[in-house]
Amino acid sequence: MFRSRLTPFFLFKSSNRKALRDLAQTASSGSVIYEETSRRFFSSGIARTIFHNFRSHFSPKGNYARPLRNMCAIPSSVSMASKEGLKLIVNGGPPAQKAVGIWLFCSAAWVFSMVILGGVTRLTRSGLSMTDWKFTGQLPPLSDEEWLQEFEKYKQSPEYKRVNRGMSIEEFKFIYWMEYAHRMWGRALGIMFALPFSYFLRKGYITLRLGLKLSALFALGAGQGLIGWWMVKSGLEEPASEYAQPRVSPYRLAAHLTSAFAIYCGLVWTGLNVVMPEPPAESLAWVNGAAKVRRLALPVSLLVGITAVSGAFVAGNDAGHAYNTFPKMGDTWIPEDVLDMKPLIRNFFEKTSTVQLDHRILAMTTLFSIGSLWWLTRKLEIHPAVRVLIGNTVGMAALQVTLGVSTLLSYVPVSLGTAHQAGALTLLTLMILLNHTVRRPSPSLLKSLPQVAKTI
Repeated sequence: MFRSRLTPFFLFKSSNRKALRDLAQTASSGSVIYEETSRRFFSSGIARTIFHNFRSHFSPKGNYARPLRNMCAIPSSVSMASKEGLKLIVNGGPPAQKAVGIWLFCSAAWVFSMVILGGVTRLTRSGLSMTDWKFTGQLPPLSDEEWLQEFEKYKQSPEYKRVNRGMSIEEFKFIYWMEYAHRMWGRALGIMFALPFSYFLRKGYITLRLGLKLSALFALGAGQGLIGWWMVKSGLEEPASEYAQPRVSPYRLAAHLTSAFAIYCGLVWTGLNVVMPEPPAESLAWVNGAAKVRRLALPVSLLVGITAVSGAFVAGNDAGHAYNTFPKMGDTWIPEDVLDMKPLIRNFFEKTSTVQLDHRILAMTTLFSIGSLWWLTRKLEIHPAVRVLIGNTVGMAALQVTLGVSTLLSYVPVSLGTAHQAGALTLLTLMILLNHTVRRPSPSLLKSLPQVAKTI
């Protein structure tokens, strides 16, 4: 009997059944033609036939008349959904968005930890303990004989001859394990990124646009290992002066850090695009306020990035140990030898006093700029989330300057030096989040916004 009641539902001509299948397929795939297909479907009379058969067979008394009137509003809502769906870079709906977003943010957190571990490796002077590099990785020494072999290799390096002569095998093991952990943590990140990427591709969650972005980030991550070895190799060469301590090239260190920052920023921004395809906007007034914030936030973000990269030159030149006073550098505001080196451009990247002075000026300028951003936007009509982000960014900038000064006055201990590097990346994260939150909404969202936000 139940089958006989369902029979009229399937008594459509073949063209109608095909239109219904097309609608289902395009709705599930998020296709651009979904809107046009749905319009044809609801205007062709098929929908009325379906609900008429359901009403006559399941509810002879007409109990479904009201739901039928409600369903007539579906085409407009479907149209809006399809337009908004064009901005999505993940297929599969909210569950897929959540899964891909979690994966990207976990990958970004892993890169964050890589940067911190790299800072600890540098501060403990462990980066030159491994004197060779293999693309496929290598097992650590597992026996006393293997440890002695690695130790003998290290004894041939300039760092052992000029800095660590006479160190014990146990001390060598510590710096070796630090560098080994940093390298293996990076390779583990590659696996952790590649496996979910392959899974999501197989499931069809990744669109072409997102796939290209993630492939570029993966290639940059693979190249990061090569950049790291290129950097380490510079520290294994004999210094030009017999009195100079062996250290990695500050230019290569800056390139290594900048590449890590670029990967991290790319992952965070892409993850935000996945989970927040539209910025928070409830009125045109808030959108206009966000546009004003965006014009200020972009140059401030660039300044934050430049300041962070300048810290790599401070570390690469061991400039943090040169003038451990603040606000003056020794007994003067500007050391006399700041412009001694020729050609002049080398002062800004190789001269110890100039490098530290540059970093100080950039840091204070960044703090002033972020404070100005807060001051200039305090009376703007903006979304509460944007206002909270600006306030948090000001607080983080103040904390970062405090960490930098404390690190300097304490002669760069490992704990404070690591916290200062983590603070730089945290401040950069807040600026990324701020820029993403104040970006311009899609045209379809703009058309639906009222002039003024509703207040409760």
